Parts: sequence; C-alpha cells; structure tokens
Amino acid sequence: MNKKRMQLQDYMASEQIDVVYLDNPNTVAYFTNFESNPHERIVAYIVTQSDDFLFVPSLEKEEAREQSNVENVYTYRDEENPWGIISEKTFERIEEINLVCTDEASLTVARYHQLQEAFNTTNFEDIGPFIDQMRVVKTQDEIDKMIIAGELADEALQIGMDSLVEGITEQEVAAIIDMEMKKRGVSEMSFSTLVLFGDHAASPHGNPGERQLKQNEFVLFDLGVIYNGYASDATRTVAFGEISEKEEEIYEVVLNAQRTAQEAVKPGMRAGELDQIARQVIEDAGYGKYFNHRLGHGIGKTAHEFPSIHGSNETILEPGMCFSIEPGIYVPGEVGVRVEDCVYVTEEGCQPFTSMDKELATIYR
Repeated sequence: MNKKRMQLQDYMASEQIDVVYLDNPNTVAYFTNFESNPHERIVAYIVTQSDDFLFVPSLEKEEAREQSNVENVYTYRDEENPWGIISEKTFERIEEINLVCTDEASLTVARYHQLQEAFNTTNFEDIGPFIDQMRVVKTQDEIDKMIIAGELADEALQIGMDSLVEGITEQEVAAIIDMEMKKRGVSEMSFSTLVLFGDHAASPHGNPGERQLKQNEFVLFDLGVIYNGYASDATRTVAFGEISEKEEEIYEVVLNAQRTAQEAVKPGMRAGELDQIARQVIEDAGYGKYFNHRLGHGIGKTAHEFPSIHGSNETILEPGMCFSIEPGIYVPGEVGVRVEDCVYVTEEGCQPFTSMDKELATIYR
C-alpha cells in the first residue's frame, strides 16, 4: 500500500475525518504520481479511511491509469456533471459523511459549494497544514530528482551568462535560456525566468522587459526547472564590465550573508534563526533596510512551498527538509543584488542543489 496514503489515512482515523478531497495538481501528483495540468477541469484525489480513488477528465484516462499508483481511476466527459460522479463513487465507499477535509489554500469557493452538495454536509475543515508537514521532509528519491533539477539550473545560468552582449534586452536573454533548456529536454521552467539589468534589479520580483544591457552594470538571474515533477531555483548576480566600489561592496555583503547562513544550517535549529543570521550580516554592514524580504522558502514539487524561512518561524529543521537561502540588497533606482542556493538538510548540515561558483563573476564583451 502507498505509504503516503497510509500516513494520511492514519491521520484521518485519529481525527475522525470521513473524506479528504484534494484537487491541487501538485498535491494530487504527490500522493498519486499523476502529473497533470487540468486547466478548468477537475482532477481530484478522494480518500476515505479505507479506500481512495483518482478522478480525472476522460481525455486523461489513459495517462492517469499508466502513471498513477491508485487502483481506482474514474473519469467524466465534458458534458457530464462531475460532482454527481464524485458523490456516487464516494458514497459507494462510506455510508455517511460527517467531516470532510480539504486544502483551503487551493480550493475555490465555487468548488467548496459544489462539495457541500455532493457530500451532503457543511462540516469542512482544513487539512492543508498536515499535508504541508507531510511534504516538508523529502524522501531520497525526491532529493535525487531535485539534485538533477539543480544541475539543469546550473546549465541554465551558464546559458544566460554566455548570451550577454551589450544592447541585448532582458526579455531576449530570458527567451534564450528558456529555448535552450527546451532543447535539452526541459519542458517546463519552475517559474517565469527572471533576468534583470542594473537598476532594474533593485525590484526583487521585477519583470524582464525591453531594458537593454549596458556596460558596467550588474545582471541578476533567478531561474529554475522542473525535472520529473520536482523544482529547482537559483539566483546569481554577475558584473557585465567594471562595476563601482560600492556595487562590489554590496555584492560581497550579500555573498557573505548567504554563505554564513548556509554554513550555519544544522538539524535541530529553528528556521527563523537562519533569517536572523543572514539579516545580521547585512544590518552590520549598514544595508539592513534594503533587505526587504524573507531569507527563503521551501521547495519541492513547486518552487515555493512550506516552510517560509523568516525571522519568527519556529519550525525545527530536520534532515530532508529543502529550502532556499537567498538574501539580497536592493537600493531603489540604483542596484539590486541577490545570491541564492536551495539546499537539503543532512545529518550534519546541508548540501546545495546548485553548484555554480558564487564568487563575483565579471563578463567582458
């Protein structure tokens, strides 16, 4: 029997949960191995204390049966009422439903109302936090996939750096990276590839645009790929030509903060301590007000997962947890620098998924 399903059903029994309904595609894939992008259609995993089934559109029937580890796969055609089928198949497994759990963070209001009618109950609770705890410690198989995703991210970073020439736009560099990764068999990036030049990088989540590359400025890359359902995420900032002493100082502060936090990782410490360690380095250098986001985030089937690595997070780090360490300094209208590795916690410390050198690289063309 699927260990993840057993863990979920044990929790259901202990909490007297009759049915769990999950329709976030990444969560469905986590439990069933079936990867899907259903758009507006329903792909759902429904679990009772003694059974489970996967529910997919009929056009995905063969893929679901081939990929998934679920014995029972049911389908519906576009002209059919999916909620009636979900209700029928669920009540074949349980006579009465008193408590239903869903992942509130991903369930739409419209589907919530449909489920109330389908299961004939208004008693719903959130199982999202429990699933987050299940997913936060990765298996060796998951880590192995993320290691390969990290190696591909290193390749993507190098492609981006190799494409830099004066006058090229941010959008053009991002497009080159995405296209070259597709040629290498990567069908999906973890998120929209981020390439920002000079003062534009002072916006931590800026969008690549028509800004052209000039001599003597920073270039910030933030990117990742999906490999066999698992994500990578890495950031490097490089110099295109000569940069100023202040810019070089800012880079060294960010790099020191990133390395100090990464070297401090160990099982048993609070996640919030890592944020505090990196933030202290930046504050001591006089740039504290320019580090305006958390230190990092969890990573796994998506690029942003539980836990959030911020200063007040009391989560205790355990071997197998995976997250980013990405301090930055962003001086509005002037400069933005960020350095990021994602890591997995080991018995002694941590190991990064990406290995590209973090010393300041200078590109002359």
